[in-house]
Amino acid sequence: MDGHEAARRVDVAVIGAGVVGLGIAWEVARSGRSVAVVDPAPGSGASFAAAGMLAAVSEYHYQEEDLLGLMLASARRWAEFAEPLGAQAGYQRTPTLCVAADAADRRALADLRAVQEAHGLDVRALGVRKARSLEPLLAPGISGAFEITADHQVDPRRLVAAVLDRLGPDAVIRERAEGLVWADDAQPARVTGVRLADGRELAAGETIVANGLGARELAGLPVQLPLRPVYGDILRLRVPPPLRPLVTATVRGLVRGKPVYVVPREDGTVVIGATQREDGSDAVSAGGVYELLRDAQALVPAVAELELYETTARARPGTPDNAPLLGRVAARFAAGARAGVPAGGRDEGTVRGADDGGGPPDAAGLGHIPGLIVATGFFRHGVLLTPAAAKICVELLDGGTEERWNAFRPDRFAHERGRLDQAAAPRRTA
Repeated sequence: MDGHEAARRVDVAVIGAGVVGLGIAWEVARSGRSVAVVDPAPGSGASFAAAGMLAAVSEYHYQEEDLLGLMLASARRWAEFAEPLGAQAGYQRTPTLCVAADAADRRALADLRAVQEAHGLDVRALGVRKARSLEPLLAPGISGAFEITADHQVDPRRLVAAVLDRLGPDAVIRERAEGLVWADDAQPARVTGVRLADGRELAAGETIVANGLGARELAGLPVQLPLRPVYGDILRLRVPPPLRPLVTATVRGLVRGKPVYVVPREDGTVVIGATQREDGSDAVSAGGVYELLRDAQALVPAVAELELYETTARARPGTPDNAPLLGRVAARFAAGARAGVPAGGRDEGTVRGADDGGGPPDAAGLGHIPGLIVATGFFRHGVLLTPAAAKICVELLDGGTEERWNAFRPDRFAHERGRLDQAAAPRRTA
């Protein structure tokens, strides 16, 4: 299609073709709706680097109970989500071993286990001998291990390819999304599609913003999304045939208090990661590569004999509370955007509730903006949370979702601050 061709119309437009965006599009298509995904380079962002650990239990952090509930719900959906995609998706039920390099690391993992068990999570302590019988190439000097059978893995690159194959080439628009399209003077204000960078417009009954950090630059958003880039260095290594399998479980470890993981793949490779830095650099860090190799070898000494064939750095979209921005946006933010004032401004005369057509009431008793759903800010949990995000988005398309997911509303920080600056005015069309 050239830049002068009239845009087509779909039931749902999804901006962003990472794992989350594609997972949502796949679930939307399975619901019987027509869908188009807008992304110039599908699967090339954070999804390209991700190790794909489905680690709801071992990724639990203190005081993230709301997020834990979402993670567990998503983990339970993974087998159902992946099954129609077949073996091509790279989903494996391999367990996870959490390994401590020294006594201090063992105490830290034991403290975390106590909290995990208090939330009903299954974490089994293993003796060193038992752990090494399961994984013979673990270092003989490890201090302890814990087995988590519920934490599995998927290969994100294979998953992206599988979903793209199922959706078909006509469902993917390989162009950058420049902004949202809003109906001209509609009451209530509503989003009607996506404006592409080449000037075309894609009309859609619903638009889902799922392009990670790129959402910050999307024109016409009614709220500013508080996303920050959190960079990580990831290594991929090839295991020589005599050493295969290097490990059969995902090995997550603490080495002098620093986390490291080794994820085995079916093709005889392993993924080692991941550093976490907010230095603004998208280049691979030499120090990060050194630390990952050093710490991985402390747990699995044979790592020194592998072939390092790829180093990658990508930014993950973080939020102030490390939880995703997922759901609809309250109707009161639309008025400011349409009037050209900062989104979230307190013009109470323009607030619309459910009784004047602004959609069903949201958590604050107000209507939402029709035609718009946000699904971004998944930070280090994007792959794990894909089935849950997809299910929630389809539920929203159907007219509602579970109240407990209101904790992740994309406008929750706007409510706290009362206003949001630097919001771009939306494009208006008839």
